[in-house]
Amino acid sequence: MTFWIVSAGLAIAVAFLLVLALRAPGRGVTEPAAAYDLKVYRDQLREVDKDLARGVVDGADAERVRAEISRRILAADAALHADAVEADAQKGAPLIAGIVLTVTLIGGSLWLYSILGAPGYGDLALEDRIEMAAEARENRPSQQQAEDSMPAYVAPADISPDYAALVERLRETVKSRPNDMQGHLLLAQNEANLGNFAAAARAQGKVLELRGADATAQDYVNYADMLVIAAGGYVSPEAEAMLSEALSREPTNGTARYYIGLMLAQTGRPDTGFRIWDQLLREGPPDALWIEPILAQIEDLSRRAGVNYQLSEIGPGADAPRGPSSADIEAAGELSPSERMEMIQSMVQGLSDRLATEGGPAEEWAQLITALGVLGRTGQARAVYENAVEVFADDTRALDLLLRAGQRAQVAE
Repeated sequence: MTFWIVSAGLAIAVAFLLVLALRAPGRGVTEPAAAYDLKVYRDQLREVDKDLARGVVDGADAERVRAEISRRILAADAALHADAVEADAQKGAPLIAGIVLTVTLIGGSLWLYSILGAPGYGDLALEDRIEMAAEARENRPSQQQAEDSMPAYVAPADISPDYAALVERLRETVKSRPNDMQGHLLLAQNEANLGNFAAAARAQGKVLELRGADATAQDYVNYADMLVIAAGGYVSPEAEAMLSEALSREPTNGTARYYIGLMLAQTGRPDTGFRIWDQLLREGPPDALWIEPILAQIEDLSRRAGVNYQLSEIGPGADAPRGPSSADIEAAGELSPSERMEMIQSMVQGLSDRLATEGGPAEEWAQLITALGVLGRTGQARAVYENAVEVFADDTRALDLLLRAGQRAQVAE
């Protein structure tokens, strides 16, 4: 209620000031020309009387001049009266304009707010927005609903008649041999080649069914990919389930992670979607299939996530953290547990000393924070984390990396 009272008060105050400005007389306004002419003619009449008294003019000339001046006075008086009538008619114009302006200002503001605003809702806290995003994700349309909303499939006009006949025979063969996994696999590939992704997804789904427990992460990713394309780029609950199956078998699968990030962006969580995509860009490789679609969308996603994003180098570059060499690893395998721990602590201390004196990339700071957390040196990990946050205060990518390291070491929320 307070919002409406304040908003209405401000709108009325602005409208009142505008009405006052319309009704105020303009600067430098002078009297009408007819009024000035009347003063001149009356002065001339007085001068005629003075000239007659002094004998400068005779009576006949004086009478003729008076008649001419009187005629001009009558004409000027009529003009002055007409100006007065027009001025009276225009006195109500500022008031009418003010009323129209007030109604337009207040009514237009209410109309715009009803379209762009959220009447009756206060500012949403982060927890509320997360809860709304979870509800949107839970209640989003199914795969079938998404496919039904897409235009009906039309075969490409330039398709070869021989190829079309071959695909049609393949369809008939698969229909008569429903358990032929190779046939379904070929059908999925060829339907995708023709742009019939709904049919391709059905064939790929049959491949998963026939392979059962032997289905690979890539099998699930291929199915999810066809589902998403068939739905016009929308990640449905069914596609998400396939992506989850793929990630349970191969947690680092780039295509599955890309689509999970897309799904989060579509369901009100651009923040987590952005983190996934940013991580994929930093991991690379530059020629990965998901790099180009991420580059086309990540700037817009970062703005929605409230992140001042600067595109970093794609894939691990020269600033990648310098870990132990192969010789170090081989030597560690020959040590006793206590000697191995001593070696690890020595390497961590060396990294800490080098970063303190020479500095280094955010990846090495994150590596040090994580290592200190694993060693149980929480106090030192917290000090390094706070120092690193100050060093990389203007680098959002680095801060994101440091935050994850701090969370693993239990020194950041």
